[in-house]
Amino acid sequence: MPVRKKVSHAIIIFLLASLTTFLFSACNQKLTENAANVGELSHPIDCRMIPHLVGETCVPQNPQRIITLHPATLGNLLALGVKPIGTINEYQKSEFPKYLENKIDGVESVGDVTQPNLEKILQLKPDLIINLSDDKSIYPLLSKIAPTVQTGWEGPRQWKEHFSFVAKVLGREDAYQQAWNYYYQRIQQLKAALGNRYQNQKFSYVYLQASNHPIFISELKNIFAGSILNDAGLQRTKVQDVLIPNGYLFIPEEELSKIDGDIIFIGFYGDDDEKFFKKLQQKPLWKTLKAVQENHVYLVNLSTWRESNLLAANAVIDDLYKYLVNTP
Repeated sequence: MPVRKKVSHAIIIFLLASLTTFLFSACNQKLTENAANVGELSHPIDCRMIPHLVGETCVPQNPQRIITLHPATLGNLLALGVKPIGTINEYQKSEFPKYLENKIDGVESVGDVTQPNLEKILQLKPDLIINLSDDKSIYPLLSKIAPTVQTGWEGPRQWKEHFSFVAKVLGREDAYQQAWNYYYQRIQQLKAALGNRYQNQKFSYVYLQASNHPIFISELKNIFAGSILNDAGLQRTKVQDVLIPNGYLFIPEEELSKIDGDIIFIGFYGDDDEKFFKKLQQKPLWKTLKAVQENHVYLVNLSTWRESNLLAANAVIDDLYKYLVNTP
């Protein structure tokens, strides 16, 4: 190729790259300016100061247009009798938890947990945004759109603390206490229904992660679903009857016996996990498990058993009734 053509080609690439960078920067600046304008116009007059991960925010006394950026927050709002106008959407159709059916009709999707759609959030004109994340980088933009509170997240072991935070932000402590009273009432009713039937039974709860190197992950007694099993008085297997800081036990396929128990609950993330599980069921090692031989393996919706909110907790109790009380 002649030198002149090479130079021309390089100039064209440089100009296109410069134009792309300019347009991206202009778009981002425009979003920031619009967010600042909305924030100035919607600054609450009657509000309460709420301390949180990033500082303090003056939260409206009775917010009407709330956006949540995590499934745990969404479920907790609904448990308090509050319906947001927007929320993130992380569900594939096959994973959508039934406990949310008919409860979020009309709630707009504003992206996913890792990448909220700021333009969509801006268009909805919220008067409060609740973000659940350790990443503080997005907070400045969110706080220009509307009053924003943010709390950190160390996973499902913090589900009770997050519910308390949400109730405090909304000033709904009475509804919060009523929701907990209902939960513990259901736990007591479940215990009565179970009686002594499972007194000497050991329970295993795991979910499958089939990507790369397939493993089973067990959530222990200090994690969301594990804590519900514990509240219900259901004993975990010896391997899972422990408390460790991160609350998780990782079990490779080669150590499959570690997931065994009198009863096994298994959750899936998606179609790939389910496909792997069907293959696993054909292997000799799987058929050696006690729960498999006695037909006591129950498949549960992982988007329910990991959602980490009180609405999902009641759905887990529904599953315990379904498999342990209503199953012969």
